[in-house]
Amino acid sequence: MGEIPTSMSAAPPSPPVPKTGYATSVWIVALIVVAAAVLGAGFVAGYEYRGSPASHPAAVVNSTLSILGAGTLGPFFPQLASELASYTPGITAPTAAQTYEGSLDITTAITTGTATADVAAVADYRLIPQLLEPKFASWEVVFGATPEALVYNPTIPAFDGINTANWGTQLVTALTTPGVAPFGYWNASTDPNGYNEIFSMMLQGLIYSGGNVSAVYGHFYSGAPGAFATANPAITIHEHESDAATLIDTDVISSCITYRSFAIANAGPDLAYIPFNPIVGLSANNTTALADYAMLSTTILNAANAPVVVHPAPVLFSITVPSNAPNPTLGAAFIQLVLSPMGQAVLGAGGAFTPIYPGWSDNPSAVPPALAPFVTALPPWAAHILG
Repeated sequence: MGEIPTSMSAAPPSPPVPKTGYATSVWIVALIVVAAAVLGAGFVAGYEYRGSPASHPAAVVNSTLSILGAGTLGPFFPQLASELASYTPGITAPTAAQTYEGSLDITTAITTGTATADVAAVADYRLIPQLLEPKFASWEVVFGATPEALVYNPTIPAFDGINTANWGTQLVTALTTPGVAPFGYWNASTDPNGYNEIFSMMLQGLIYSGGNVSAVYGHFYSGAPGAFATANPAITIHEHESDAATLIDTDVISSCITYRSFAIANAGPDLAYIPFNPIVGLSANNTTALADYAMLSTTILNAANAPVVVHPAPVLFSITVPSNAPNPTLGAAFIQLVLSPMGQAVLGAGGAFTPIYPGWSDNPSAVPPALAPFVTALPPWAAHILG
């Protein structure tokens, strides 16, 4: 129990269906009934799929759903936000009210008061309990998993034959080939993908190079494993993860390590990906994987510019309604949609995410009553990592 699912988990009645008309009226009825409980009296039970608008309380008229989300959620959450707005009279979900960036930037924006949102979603489930709770949030729900992968331009001959086992050595060879654009890396102090790519490099060496965690990592970063990692300027360039697809397409970078969800959402003739060994990709949570993760670390800088040691952990995306959310009930309704068959269909399209249902919560008793039927406690291994 509690394993990261390898396929979409069982969901409430009405399985996911194709993108047009994602779910049947059964789930939409359930969603609107829950919305009625969340948003207040006035919704009509039995609201039909694509049916006429239900009545709604004046308190939510013209409410705007605001989202702070991890960068890789950018291709997915706006679609769900638009769906929620289309089924909820008086609600809008403009992209201008949604920001997708590094997860540590998100938590910092919330704790410093530079931004507020109805929903905050991060790419490392440890961040909400460690950085937002208890003052800025009181619970989280883990809703999906997606592993790390090597994303690269397949039209570059130097990448021919690259695979799960040899990507570390072949990537170094390719990047030292004249004319090949550098490797894009992300700021580990603002974006979990920045430290996850470091861990994937270390783990590749650990598993495929006789336990030498520097076999791949040492080509890309200076600084001993566990210390602050400084990128090698000869073969790397600092960029923003959300721009990776454009950067590869325009030959600014040739490759990067990012989430499978990003690779699938942006796949094309100039962008392909190599799946990693499950331990290397940070998707495994068996005894061997957890022991390997516990051996490794890197150092980042927190919002106060102080050093913090981070260890690898399975990549799990989590979501919450911040305590200072402008529309907390609307935020809860969005999370319920994320957990629904519709949400699972959008997140799981093409194998981008592995949706997790019921969602895993660090504090199930604190989630809004409308979400309680759709969550369960974190599995023991995940709770242990939180400490």
